[in-house]
Amino acid sequence: MHQERSKSDKLWLVLKGLAMGAANKVPGVSGGVVAFVAGFYEEFIYSLRHINQKALKLLFNARFKSFWQYINGSFLGLLIAGMIISYFSVSKILDFLIIHYELYVWSAFFGMIIGSIYYIAKDFKEWNRRYIAFLLFGIIAGVSISFLEPAQQNDNLLFVFFCGIIGVSGMTLPGLSGSFILILLGNYVLLLVDSVNALSDTLIDIVQWDFSFTNNPERIRLLKVITMFSLGSIVGLVSLSHLLGYVIKKYKSATYAVIIGFITGSLGVVWPWKKKLYVLSENGSKLLDANQREIISGYKRYFPSEISTETIFAIVFILLGVFIVLSLDWYHKSKKSHSHV
Repeated sequence: MHQERSKSDKLWLVLKGLAMGAANKVPGVSGGVVAFVAGFYEEFIYSLRHINQKALKLLFNARFKSFWQYINGSFLGLLIAGMIISYFSVSKILDFLIIHYELYVWSAFFGMIIGSIYYIAKDFKEWNRRYIAFLLFGIIAGVSISFLEPAQQNDNLLFVFFCGIIGVSGMTLPGLSGSFILILLGNYVLLLVDSVNALSDTLIDIVQWDFSFTNNPERIRLLKVITMFSLGSIVGLVSLSHLLGYVIKKYKSATYAVIIGFITGSLGVVWPWKKKLYVLSENGSKLLDANQREIISGYKRYFPSEISTETIFAIVFILLGVFIVLSLDWYHKSKKSHSHV
């Protein structure tokens, strides 16, 4: 697992981190699926498991090189760097695309998830009644989550810390969308839009040597929120990885069967053809929060009734999504074949 990496491998790791970060921000899409399909899921989980008492002991004893090697730091560092960059760049592009080309974005992700299901399931050779039962359990759990009703926004810092623990689940458990969980908890806009924008604006202000934001109560509130969310995410990432690492080691086939089911069940969340349902006020108009954002109460899914140009393009993007995932598979196979030559 601890291996020297070439410059191209390091660049690929950063790009994979970018993809994980972007995927985890899109409701219904899981960063863990990216890790699974890109072939580094188990290394990711087992590297996180090494952030334990021994690692802390090495760190506190100032044995930084040993600490870095023990936690597979070159791997985790590049991957996490990509995720951080994603939240301030790629994810903003995704926000723009979802606003202006929502159907096509959902179509592409729908296709990518279909491709991911095929990619993960094709090498699973142990199907029997037991593993089919685990598969069905995963499907039912994934579908059930997709039909839950979102809660209202809550900026209590303890709750935000809890959101961080739960929201990071999409990084470690393929098929469970952390951002969709945050929608259900009512804090998606607060944690992945407002607080990220506040941090971005603050960093720009600091670079420009402008500290006037310290007198802005709203900015300070959002900075406290993203700090607690980040701490919760770190705790969740490490603790969930320990749990998943143990489960994968002891019950690998059963875990993979549940993951395949969970990803399949999540298809309902990213179904491209859907209309947003809003919370309504007493007079029947859309109810908006203080920032004039729409409060979504759910989605009404439907099948396209006619073959329009828009529908054809959506189908093309679904096929493109499938192709993107399968091309990753082809890339890994060609890389393996060249390495054996």
